[in-house]
Amino acid sequence: MNTTQTPEPLPLWRRAAAEFVGTGLLVTVVVGSGIAAQRLSPDDVGLQLLENSLATALGLTVLILLFQTVSGAHFNPVVTLADRILGTRHTAREIVVYILAQIVGGIGGAVLANLMFETPTAIATTDRLSAGHLLGEIVATAGLVLVIFALARTGRGTIVAPVVGAYIGAAYWFTSSTSFANPAVTIGRIFSDTFAGIAPTSALWFLGAQLVGAALGVVLVLLFFPLSRKAHA
Repeated sequence: MNTTQTPEPLPLWRRAAAEFVGTGLLVTVVVGSGIAAQRLSPDDVGLQLLENSLATALGLTVLILLFQTVSGAHFNPVVTLADRILGTRHTAREIVVYILAQIVGGIGGAVLANLMFETPTAIATTDRLSAGHLLGEIVATAGLVLVIFALARTGRGTIVAPVVGAYIGAAYWFTSSTSFANPAVTIGRIFSDTFAGIAPTSALWFLGAQLVGAALGVVLVLLFFPLSRKAHA
């Protein structure tokens, strides 16, 4: 019999604040490093992507480590939804609050990046819509869900931060879409007409692809890791 007491969760407002700030800073990292890369390496798109991906991988790792013990450091609506499906007892209210905090935080993060680099906040015009990009988003999101919950279900939650950071950094390169894999980040990036921006029409299709990818990721988790280590305790 497992007699270990599960600590009481923090108040919802505190967890939501962590999701708001964490998601906002993540989008600030993505958009801000994209603007910096565009200015530092104006004639080399490959180098711009390298700079953007390194900053994102490192920034995401730090943010997960910072907020993991507060809110779980989801920073991503599909992670919140997958977490509920795969067994965490979130209420409908908690899910809605988390997702709203993530989306509003993502938009705020893009605006903050624009302000820091003195770039006007404007709706992005970068068209990323193609069959290949949508397939890339399905692959990127499915892989992200699989990585997170494979670690969580096998008792390796302490290494989620560096592994997820490494996965996203790699997925910038091995997916055609440069691995948005996050509806809140996708929506946030609509509000910066810069290197990291995405046009609203493209974003809408990306959101659909991300939901499909998340569902596929959940299926893969259940296939390969049907029971968490805690279930055997």
